[in-house]
Amino acid sequence: MKNRASLLFALVLMLFCFSAQAQGVMTFEKEQHDFGNVPEGTMATHEFKFKNTGNQPIIIATVQASCGCTTPDWTKTPVLPGKTGMVKAVYSSAGRPGVFNKTVTVTSNAATPSTTLTIKGTVLGPEEIKASLTPAQKAMAPRLVLDRTAHDFGKMEAGQQPSARFTVKNTGKQDLLLGMITSPCNCVGYKKAPQPIKPGQSAVVEILYAQRQIGQMTDVATLNSNAVEGPAKLTIKANVVRDLNAASMVKESATAVPFK
Repeated sequence: MKNRASLLFALVLMLFCFSAQAQGVMTFEKEQHDFGNVPEGTMATHEFKFKNTGNQPIIIATVQASCGCTTPDWTKTPVLPGKTGMVKAVYSSAGRPGVFNKTVTVTSNAATPSTTLTIKGTVLGPEEIKASLTPAQKAMAPRLVLDRTAHDFGKMEAGQQPSARFTVKNTGKQDLLLGMITSPCNCVGYKKAPQPIKPGQSAVVEILYAQRQIGQMTDVATLNSNAVEGPAKLTIKANVVRDLNAASMVKESATAVPFK
């Protein structure tokens, strides 16, 4: 009886030890990334890759950035033992010149439940970027060429958000990364976030215009990127009216109509 009790105790102890050791282990390739110099207005993006070196699936519960300027993303499905996952950190550099050092905290069911990742760099304006590049770097840099720099929507109704398509070509030798669009009216933006443009390739970028003021409007928007030339300017024009149907009715009422 005593031997049976000892054997049972040993089995329980073994099961406890096994369950304690049965966990996923999140092993990152690196836990810190230095972007170096970042052109102001671009979205600095880095993927932290990890491997599950444990013996149980890893599920990421949350990823919390230290500030609103950093937008995280991560692998949403369970990462099985031996498989890889990622945590993406995106830093918005628009209007944030200078040095930055931000963290992203990953919470999961891994053996180490919380891991802190760090991104850092220095946001430079267009002139600072140019001054920091060597002739060889300038020769290898991406270059942005627009098919046109202006668009006139003609007559549009206030509250509408018409779109215009621009073709962007990268004539440089590195990937062209389009950053945020800024404008004094805060009424110009992307319809869909643009993807990196490979050297020698072109892409169609769709721009939304949300001008609510009434009248003949002309707005200049700045298209930020990592191009060596710096930001590009887009001129957007429109004749904004309160109601297109009402305007048509007024116009027709002013026209002489013969009696029938």
